[in-house]
Amino acid sequence: MAIEDDLRLSKDTWRMFRILSEFVDGFETLNRIGPAVSVFGSARTKKSNPYYKKAVRCAKLLVKSKFAVITGGGPGIMEAANKGATEAGGKSVGLNISLPMEQSANPFITPELSLNYRYFFVRKVMFVKYASGFIIFPGGFGTMDEFFESMTLIQTLKIDPFPVVCIGHDYWDGLMNWIKDTMLGDYACISPEDLELFTVTDDVEEAVSIIAQDYEKKKVEGKDKHPHFGPEHTAEGTRVGIDPRREFPRPPM
Repeated sequence: MAIEDDLRLSKDTWRMFRILSEFVDGFETLNRIGPAVSVFGSARTKKSNPYYKKAVRCAKLLVKSKFAVITGGGPGIMEAANKGATEAGGKSVGLNISLPMEQSANPFITPELSLNYRYFFVRKVMFVKYASGFIIFPGGFGTMDEFFESMTLIQTLKIDPFPVVCIGHDYWDGLMNWIKDTMLGDYACISPEDLELFTVTDDVEEAVSIIAQDYEKKKVEGKDKHPHFGPEHTAEGTRVGIDPRREFPRPPM
């Protein structure tokens, strides 16, 4: 049993080096792309789908506004956004992931900006750390994961707030109504101001404008600073917070 434990520990220790190498590759590659926007959406979206065409248009507008475009590097909406960025002559970043089912990187990624990840959590850091905003098209569980993670990081003040724009009232309104009526109204699990952390629109021009205006405002005024936080950030781009206070039960009198 001790030998098995030692072997398991040895494997875990060496795994840390692979995790570290993925962080290093990501930091060294993305640190030089300049302002960027992460675009999310379903890998299953077909080229004939109106949202595919909207994602192409959206990425072209982002490049016109001097943003690089970051996607998960796969097909569907990710491909559409990379395609739009490439056709507009911009930086087209693809952060692909190794999955049990084979997945190929789409052909519209700038070659030197194509990265492959084994670990979801490393990849997710890159989406947030280098983004000036999120634009989220209709998608499945992975897309919802990115949406709710951004809500969590912004709500908890763990990152400097940035715009999160969801494209498509027909897709998002049901969820947003549930958040408002059930999560807030019936159960009071969030605060009323949390509904202001995201925007839903059908207009990709509006989505890009929201992010561009926020970026320009921050360049003039500086990033939002909460009074409980200093300027120090962690290596993965989140704010340094306050360590949890430990409270131990008092001994009986």
